[in-house]
Amino acid sequence: MTVPLKHSNPITVDVALGDRTYDIVVGREVLPSLGARIAALRPGTRTAIVTDRTVAKHWLEPTEASLAAAGIPSSRIIVAEGEGSKSYAGLTEVSEALIAAKIERSDLVIALGGGVVGDLAGFAASILRRGVDFVQVPTSLLAQVDSSVGGKTGINSPQGKNLIGAFHQPVLVIADTSVLDTLSPRQFRAGYAEVAKYGVLGDEAFFTWLEANHADIVSGGAAREHAIATSCRAKAAIVSRDERETGERALLNLGHTFGHALEAATGFSDRLFHGEGVAIGMVLAAEFSASLGMIAQADAARVKRHLAAVGLPTGLQDIGGFAQEGLADADALMALMAQDKKVKRGKLTFILLEAVGRAVIARDVEPAPVRDFLKAKLAGN
Repeated sequence: MTVPLKHSNPITVDVALGDRTYDIVVGREVLPSLGARIAALRPGTRTAIVTDRTVAKHWLEPTEASLAAAGIPSSRIIVAEGEGSKSYAGLTEVSEALIAAKIERSDLVIALGGGVVGDLAGFAASILRRGVDFVQVPTSLLAQVDSSVGGKTGINSPQGKNLIGAFHQPVLVIADTSVLDTLSPRQFRAGYAEVAKYGVLGDEAFFTWLEANHADIVSGGAAREHAIATSCRAKAAIVSRDERETGERALLNLGHTFGHALEAATGFSDRLFHGEGVAIGMVLAAEFSASLGMIAQADAARVKRHLAAVGLPTGLQDIGGFAQEGLADADALMALMAQDKKVKRGKLTFILLEAVGRAVIARDVEPAPVRDFLKAKLAGN
């Protein structure tokens, strides 16, 4: 692996999409540059900042100050925290507020927050006046390395995760790693699952580096910027080759078919953060791959061991209250997975492993072996 970035050296990662190419700026204390960057990108624009109540306490005023210093007018829209805002009601609230703020097609929506705010604000921007551009200012680790990059926006349906949405690329992403210092340890760990995912799916050397450096990433050392920039590069490269997920981009869903079902089973609540669901889902995907003879049991154990070392949940039994609610049965989970966006004509698509660092798309997976596998896992085997 390359030498980690120094704190004082922000790095720019390009997402190459022709005339819609945009920059991801990664580094400590880059949020104050937001206003100047927007002024250079869109002279004369007005903005509306969408954020949640927790993020607003820490970062709304600094964001507004940066915009004001660059002469950019802004208004604020503050929503409730959590997946509950990624709903029809949340979309209505934000859309109506943007209209009330008189945001026009030439203006910008700024998503200041984690994955929920980014998905919600980005989707509202995509349908407002048939499309308004937006800027991502991700304030969680998960959002900085995953959800803010690549243009997936949307809300949840009661029937499943992210079933209502659109591809709508941002025009700029500002990933200020210093804002992560305000996250709770649990929130940070949840985001780390998406960092580990890039190593597991396509970069064994990066995964090995993470095994050696995860403590420095968590503590905020120079390894943090390096991990985020490496993750962004990995996602940007895949998105530039397959923006609409017609092929290779599906690899980024490693752990998500299982994970999204677990999120739905727990009511899209704080009982299971998205990254925690992805962590359990990655372990299940690795263990299912081993059950099919695709990888060695030792490789599956390696994935599980690393995620556990970071403090992430790695098994179904790690979800509090899961069994007591009657959700811990294979048929219930299979029914939830049947709503996954990757299902085609009723057949499941899984991202499975041929090795640590080499994921493959497995289409038309028969449900019987998945059900048997889940029954075994639910029995603690």
